[in-house]
Amino acid sequence: MALVVESIAVGTELLLGQIANTNAQLLARMLAEQGLHHYFQSTVGDNRERLTQTLHLALGRSDVVVTIGGLGPTQDDLTKEVVAGVFHRGLVVHEPSWERIRGRIGAASTPNNRRQAEIPADAEVIANEVGLAPGVLLAAPYRAPGSEEALARVVICLPGPPNEFGPMVRGPVAQYLAALAHGSGRQAAIQSRSLHLAGVGESKAEHLLQDVIADLDRSGGVTLATYAKPGDVEVRLTAHAPTAEEAQALLRPVEEAVRARVGPWVYGTDGATLGGATLRVLSETGRTLAVAESCTGGELSAWLTADPGASAGFLLGAVTYGDAAKRAVAAVDAGLLAEDGAVSAAAARAMAEGVRRQVGATVGLAVTGFAGPEGGTAADPVGTVYVGLAAPEGTWDRRLTLRGDRAAVRRRAVQESLQWLRRYAVDGAAAMRPGNDG
Repeated sequence: MALVVESIAVGTELLLGQIANTNAQLLARMLAEQGLHHYFQSTVGDNRERLTQTLHLALGRSDVVVTIGGLGPTQDDLTKEVVAGVFHRGLVVHEPSWERIRGRIGAASTPNNRRQAEIPADAEVIANEVGLAPGVLLAAPYRAPGSEEALARVVICLPGPPNEFGPMVRGPVAQYLAALAHGSGRQAAIQSRSLHLAGVGESKAEHLLQDVIADLDRSGGVTLATYAKPGDVEVRLTAHAPTAEEAQALLRPVEEAVRARVGPWVYGTDGATLGGATLRVLSETGRTLAVAESCTGGELSAWLTADPGASAGFLLGAVTYGDAAKRAVAAVDAGLLAEDGAVSAAAARAMAEGVRRQVGATVGLAVTGFAGPEGGTAADPVGTVYVGLAAPEGTWDRRLTLRGDRAAVRRRAVQESLQWLRRYAVDGAAAMRPGNDG
C-alpha cells in the first residue's frame, strides 16, 4: 500500500473565510502526481488544544502529516510548539536559520523573530528560500496517548504564505516523499481521466452509469465519481496501480464502458472546456463563427476564446447591449426592434443573421434576454432568454426559461447556447429540428 499523507492547515483566518486554502490544493495535486494516498485534509484555528487533538488524530491514521502555517513569530503561531509537545520533546534554536533571519531583516528584527528559528529537538530544517521561517521535518516514533505502541511517523511543517509554501512543496518536500516511498517499497501510481458532459444533469448521468459504478465497487482498482460544475458534468475516473502504465491499462476499459452509456453528451476529456471544444469542432470542419450577445455581456465570447487557438475559427464577438449597437454591429432592422422588441425570437434570429453576414462567418450565434433583477414582461419574465443561430442551411431560434440570480441566468444562457451550437457543429441542420433543443 502506498504511503498515506494527511494535511492540516492551521489558521483562524481560514475558518473565517478570510483567505482561500490554495496551499492544500497545491499539496493535494503534488501528492496525486507522486502516487501517494491522501485521504484526509483538516483545517484548525490557532488554538493549542484543538491543534493538538487534530495532530494526534492525523498521526494515528497517516504515515506522514504535513502542517501548513503557524510558523511565524507571534504567540498564536503554535504549530512547532504543538508538534514538539506531541512527540515529547522541546524546542531548540537552529542557529543557521537564526543567523539567516537576522541577516535578512537586520535592525528591524525583534526578540520574537527568534521563534521562527526554533525547531523540535532532533528535527531537520527545510530551507525557505523566499521567506524567514524555515520548514521543519521530524521523523520519529509516535505514541498515541495511553498507548505503548510506537508508530513510525513523519511530520513536515511548512509556512503558510503561498509564495513560500509553493516552492518548498514542489521542490524539497516532493523529493523527500518520493525518496521515502521508494525506500519503503510503498510506491504507487495514481492516474485520472475526466470526461466532460454537456446537456445532461449529474443525477441522470449517474443513473445511466449505475451498473458501471456497481462493477467497479466489486472489482476495485478504479473509482468513478460525478461532479456537477458550472457548464458541465464531470465524470472522473481514478486508478491506483504499482505503475502509471498499469493504472492507465485499468482506466481504458472503464472509459469505454462510460462512453457506451453517456457518449452523446461527452464533449471532451481532462482539461477540455465546452466553449473550446465547440469551437474546435467548427474549426476542424473549416467553419467559422461570429457572435452577437446582449444579456450575457461578453461571457459567451469569453467561454469560446478561453482556450488557445480560438482565432482559427472565431471571427467576431460583439456585445450588442443597446438597440443602437444591435442596429450598427448586427445590422438588425430598427422596425423589427420597434415591433418585436430587443428580447424576442425575431431579434435573436436577426442578430445571428446580421453578425454572420457582417464578417462572412459560416455560423452566427446570438443571445438576448432579461437577466434581471429588473426588466421582463408578463409574456417574457426575468430569466427569459432567446438564442438565435444562423448557418448556410437556415436560421433557428430557441426560447430559454432560466432560474436564479443575474449571474446564474447569464451563465446558464451561455451554457445552453454553447450546447445548442455544439449539437449543430456535430450533427448539422438535423440537430435543429423541433424536439432536439433539450
